[in-house]
Amino acid sequence: MITAVGTYVVSAWNFIFDHEVSPLRNIPDVATRHYAMQALGLMWAASFSIAIGSYTFFAASLLGHTVLIAAAAITVATFTAAAKKPSFFTRSSGGHADD
Repeated sequence: MITAVGTYVVSAWNFIFDHEVSPLRNIPDVATRHYAMQALGLMWAASFSIAIGSYTFFAASLLGHTVLIAAAAITVATFTAAAKKPSFFTRSSGGHADD
């Protein structure tokens, strides 16, 4: 089982990264094959860095949105309490707020 998995991994690796095994083998000029591999490598490196950066930014964005939603919820709760039970906002001495 482990040998079969290892063989599969090596075959997949060679299919992608070995220019004599991958479909790039059909390009007759080795320099052009090399250029194609370099371009693909750059594309994948950029793709992964953008993805990792966006995942990192997602955490900060999630936190920021949570704070904004919490602020909106607190505002709604305050307005609702002021409309339904304005005495909640008066002093505990029993007097009015302007006393």
